[in-house]
Amino acid sequence: MHAIRLHAFGPAANLTYETAEDPRPGPGEVRIAVAAAGVHVLDAALRAGKQGGPAPLPELPTIPGREVAGTVDALGEGTDPAWLGRRVVTHLGMVPGGYAELAVVAADRLHAIPEGLDAGQAVAMIGTGRTTMGILLFADLTSDDTVIVTAAAGGIGSLLVQYAKNTGATVIGLAGGLTKVARVRELGADLAVDYTDTDWPSLVRVFLDERAAAGATIVFDSVGGEAGLAAVDLLARGGRHLVSGWSSGGLLTGGPLEFTDDELAARGITSERVVGPPMLARAGGDNPIRTLETAALAEAAAGRLVPEVQRFPLAEASAAHHALESRATMGKVVLIP
Repeated sequence: MHAIRLHAFGPAANLTYETAEDPRPGPGEVRIAVAAAGVHVLDAALRAGKQGGPAPLPELPTIPGREVAGTVDALGEGTDPAWLGRRVVTHLGMVPGGYAELAVVAADRLHAIPEGLDAGQAVAMIGTGRTTMGILLFADLTSDDTVIVTAAAGGIGSLLVQYAKNTGATVIGLAGGLTKVARVRELGADLAVDYTDTDWPSLVRVFLDERAAAGATIVFDSVGGEAGLAAVDLLARGGRHLVSGWSSGGLLTGGPLEFTDDELAARGITSERVVGPPMLARAGGDNPIRTLETAALAEAAAGRLVPEVQRFPLAEASAAHHALESRATMGKVVLIP
């Protein structure tokens, strides 16, 4: 098979397209002929040699990637034969190997791809989608809400815009550059603004004033930094700041906006980090990650959420990483073997 290998930590150019030995499924495992492999911000951090979140740095050489969709083409001993030939999507967990034409995973991690979804869309929902569903557990959105979505053209942001509009909420989307702003508007945002324009908060205040709104009720913040703080400044008293990332400080190298209790009291708002253990605790159940994956796929299958997908050939994984790190992408980035 062909695969992307990383032999040394460093820049995106270190990802090389090579021939590799075909993997074989062990007991309880299946092999997937990969039709789409997800590219995650965590992949970029690990490639650079920076440990991010719960994932350890891999032993080198390694085949990166943890999100794949395709067709089961081989079964390990003891695996249900009904999986053979089925279109499936999975998150590989802590074991990489997704940037390849073939990938092996435990059968109990599989989801059948719902009818109407292609492999790229399925990959988007198994990772980015599950995180989105977890964030929404903290929001309790209603039609009375006015929400600000930072990075609204990104994988999570574009799904949050759609979900909020589906509830009848008023949605303000922030994005970098005119092309992304136009796309956010197409997704249904009531107002889409370019956060690279230093005057964007004034545009939002005018919009809020026209609706006699004291401010936003929720900020979905995945960027932090100056843009995140400016968005928090637009919250009304009683508003909520839900933190899921801090990309303005560099991919997985910055830190979230943090406020003291006195600052929150003075603003009359709350601020909560919603990723990681808090999200899993809120999802509950014996397997909270799978619960969120199932919910995300169901939303896409029903047409309520349509994931944005930007595709690159597998051989161009380095270009995909470079585009992701330079914020030149929209939606979920996937590699196509």
